[in-house]
Amino acid sequence: MSNQLSIQLFLDQLSESISLNLFLKASLGNYHGNEKELKNIYVRRVKIKRVEMLSFNYRYKTRDIFKNLSIQDGTDLIKNLISNDFRICTLFTTNKEVIIEHGKKGTISLRERQNASNIKPSLSHDKEKKRIIKPAGKTYLQELKVTDQEGNVFKNSQDKYRQINQYIEILSSLIKELPDAKVRNVVDMGSGKGYLTFALYDYLHNVLNQNVNMVGVEFREDMVQLCNSIAEKSNFNQLRFVEGTIDNYNTDSIDLLIALHACDTATDDAIYKGIKTNAELIVVAPCCHKQIRREMEKGKTKNDVSFLTKYGIFMERQAEMITDGIRALVLEYFGYKTKIFEFISDVHTPKNVLVVGIKGEIAKSRKTEILAQIQQTKSYFGIGYHHLERLLKDEM
Repeated sequence: MSNQLSIQLFLDQLSESISLNLFLKASLGNYHGNEKELKNIYVRRVKIKRVEMLSFNYRYKTRDIFKNLSIQDGTDLIKNLISNDFRICTLFTTNKEVIIEHGKKGTISLRERQNASNIKPSLSHDKEKKRIIKPAGKTYLQELKVTDQEGNVFKNSQDKYRQINQYIEILSSLIKELPDAKVRNVVDMGSGKGYLTFALYDYLHNVLNQNVNMVGVEFREDMVQLCNSIAEKSNFNQLRFVEGTIDNYNTDSIDLLIALHACDTATDDAIYKGIKTNAELIVVAPCCHKQIRREMEKGKTKNDVSFLTKYGIFMERQAEMITDGIRALVLEYFGYKTKIFEFISDVHTPKNVLVVGIKGEIAKSRKTEILAQIQQTKSYFGIGYHHLERLLKDEM
């Protein structure tokens, strides 16, 4: 068999596997071209803007470069690559592997290896990741312009969709830490447009099959009306949105309290509501730590970190850590096991710290230690008061 015939037979099988939807990938190796750091090229089939293409991943020693070509142009490029620069190329399909290889004497051989695969061909442009909230068939995602009617996530909503899923993943792991891994009454304080509120309701009802009543609290009337309309269209019958602020919303029963990006002392108001109702789980993402910064600037106390806090940006960061650190201590004082960790990268949202409290127990001696720690911290940084501590002054 001539070299040209071997190459043509290989390309015929490549084209056939693509047309019959059997193509998985192609791998080119043993590079002998002029680019010193190029090692391999991997080829996948993708769909970009509803057009099927071949995606080439050029694997260099220290970087990867991606090029997307039409099926015809991609096939022509593979022909050129295996004719000149790469000594071996393997075509992976759902039922076999086809290998074309240059021999030492300049001959090109073609061989096949049966290899039934359970992997199904995918046209996903991005590497697929399992998401708790699936995009298909979600009325609320369509109404919020995250997906189209077919369940495809809009390009400009990819970050929001990832944020929603990471949020649900975090809450899922936290709910599992509760005594019976269940919640019955959920309040989302400062629910905004409801992206995360709807997703959590969807997860609790339709994934965990829990009978949950959920309320979103939002002070903007237009947002409340919009979200109630979407909840009705989605048949989320145990989800409602009410107009109001965090500090004026009252309820006697909360199992899970959420407040994401509540500004400044509104986060303290939310934590206070959670503590007063003995919520099993409190999850807040603080924002705009102005109250403690103003206290520190007013106090102007000289201490070991004054050389840092004389710079505005460092003062801001220090105030954020102190504010949330005291919040964590207050939660611990009332028997909550506390955690502080990153929520999601700055690419998606500028505020990325979660303060979490899971209801438990605390020894009286530890309470005494916490009160001393809070007082020492306030004294060290010249802080007159912390808003959350002031809200709970009669109980601490």
